[in-house]
Amino acid sequence: MKNILLKIAYDGTGFSGWQRQPGSRTVCGEIERVLSSLTGEDIKLDGTSRTDAGVHALGQCASFRSDMKIPVENLAKAMNDAFAKDRLEGIGEIRILEAREMPEDFHARYSSKGKRYIYRISCGKDPDVFCRNYCYQIKKDLDADAMREAAGYIVGEHDFACFQSAGSPKESTVRTVYSLSVEKDGGNVLISVSGNGFLYNMVRIITGTLVEVGLGKRTPESVKDAIDSCDRQKAGHTAPPQGLYLDEVFFD
Repeated sequence: MKNILLKIAYDGTGFSGWQRQPGSRTVCGEIERVLSSLTGEDIKLDGTSRTDAGVHALGQCASFRSDMKIPVENLAKAMNDAFAKDRLEGIGEIRILEAREMPEDFHARYSSKGKRYIYRISCGKDPDVFCRNYCYQIKKDLDADAMREAAGYIVGEHDFACFQSAGSPKESTVRTVYSLSVEKDGGNVLISVSGNGFLYNMVRIITGTLVEVGLGKRTPESVKDAIDSCDRQKAGHTAPPQGLYLDEVFFD
C-alpha cells in the first residue's frame, strides 16, 4: 500500500474550511471525493492544518494511503483534470501542486515540524470590491515600524494563551515562533510568521494585535504585556480570514 503526500493550493472563498463536514462543501471533502472516484477506494485524508472558512493555502499538505493503480507521478494531473469543472463554474478552486510517495511511517500532520503563514493587508485606500476575498482592507495607513517593534516581542518560545480563540482547549499553549516579519510596499502590508505550531486563530489574533499597534490604538510594549498576562482580552481583535494564507509546511 502506497503512502502518498499531496501538496495543495486552494482559494478558500467557496469552501466551509478544510475539515470535512456533513452537508458542507469543504476542501478536504472535495479532494477525498475526487481521489475516491479515481482510485475506486474510500479515501480519507490526513491534513496538516485545519484552515477555516475563507482561508487560503499556497502549500497545504495532506497524506493518504491507497492501493491505487495510477502512477504517483501522474496523480496530480489526473486530480487537476477532475477539478477543472469546478474551476470553470467559479465555485472555488483547488490545485494539486505535487504528489509523491513517502515512507510508511510518514503522516502529514504528525511528521510536520512547523508551518509558515502569510497575511495580506491593503491599507490607506477605499476598499476594492475585487480584493475583498483575498486581503484585510483597512482605510487608514499603518505604521509598519511600530508593528515590527511589536513583532519582536512575539518571536521566541512563549505561552501564547492570549492569542488563542475560545473553544479549542490544548494541553499546552506554549509555542515557538521562529520568525515574524512585517513588510510594507506602498499601500500593501505583508505579515509572515513561521513557528513549530499555532493555536486556534493564533495568526489572525497576532495580525489583529499588530494592526492595532499600526493604527496607534496600542503601544508595541502592550504586546509583551498581553503575552505575559495569558489573557485573551489583553490581545487585539481577530483579523478576518480572507487575508490569511497557509504558505508552507516544514518536514524533516
